[in-house]
Amino acid sequence: MIKKMGIRWNLRKLMAAKDMFQTTDLVPLLTERSIQLSREQVFRPVTQAPQRLSMDILAALCDILGWAALPTT
Repeated sequence: MIKKMGIRWNLRKLMAAKDMFQTTDLVPLLTERSIQLSREQVFRPVTQAPQRLSMDILAALCDILGWAALPTT
């Protein structure tokens, strides 16, 4: 039997904790980190768990939200 792993995607809650209540708040912050996404592309992962997400976007979101990233070797 194959077990499926589940995740809880709480990006909207984490954004609210940082006083970001609109998905468009992330666009310039991502751009500062060399991530070019449209408002629509940012809307999807904010409102629902993504099926896939690049490591660059995940690292940028962690940086924006103040989550520590693992050091690179």
